[in-house]
Amino acid sequence: MSKPFTKADCLIPDWPAPDRVKALVTTRHGGVSNPPFQSMNLGDHVGDLPNTVLENRLRLRTLLPSDPCWLQQVHGTTVAHADMEHTQPPTADASVARQAGSVCVVMTADCLPVLLCDQAGTVVGAAHAGWRGLLNGVIEATVTAMQAHPETLMAWLGPAIGPDAFEVGSEVQAAFVQSDPNAAVAFAAIPDDKYLADIYQLAKIRLNRLGVQHVYGGDFCTVVERDRFFSYRRNGQTGRMASLVWLA
Repeated sequence: MSKPFTKADCLIPDWPAPDRVKALVTTRHGGVSNPPFQSMNLGDHVGDLPNTVLENRLRLRTLLPSDPCWLQQVHGTTVAHADMEHTQPPTADASVARQAGSVCVVMTADCLPVLLCDQAGTVVGAAHAGWRGLLNGVIEATVTAMQAHPETLMAWLGPAIGPDAFEVGSEVQAAFVQSDPNAAVAFAAIPDDKYLADIYQLAKIRLNRLGVQHVYGGDFCTVVERDRFFSYRRNGQTGRMASLVWLA
């Protein structure tokens, strides 16, 4: 019998959010999945046993006020409303909520999870920001959907691939710089026409440009921290972590 899943198995965001804003990020620990998904895999699309994923999600549910608004993530910019009833997971890469107890969630295993709230504690949001979603405006879409003045918002950047591990082609660098010349500082050239990209810096640039100046987190690396986080780039077939935020 595996040990119970508790908040100690999770990462709690370190940000000055209002008391009624609750957030957590799952890690590899506390679940029942077998390799290569060991052990707290929450993704039902990665090849893990469905009953195992269900058990892991039930364990997570013990820490939440309601079932989270799971998404069918497609590296896009659509934002779902977690306050609404959904018979199937919405096809979206972000969600927002204003009602107490409605849980926003995104799943990642290298892509950047961005959690957002306003300083008054009236709205929260979560975005799945891989480089495609980031480039195409998933953060901007999420901030717009929150319907709050950007200067009143704060963001926390969760576990993602770090700047020493995120190798991309020149076409990715060029696309970001064409979108915003300031993005050039987030890329370091390496041999063979490749770049190391800092996805945290790219997100901060976009948040700051929107007027969101209070940005926290951003000091993880899913690739390097192999005992703590899942990483698709490191392992290929692997599990998914969940980043969640809600209003109490």
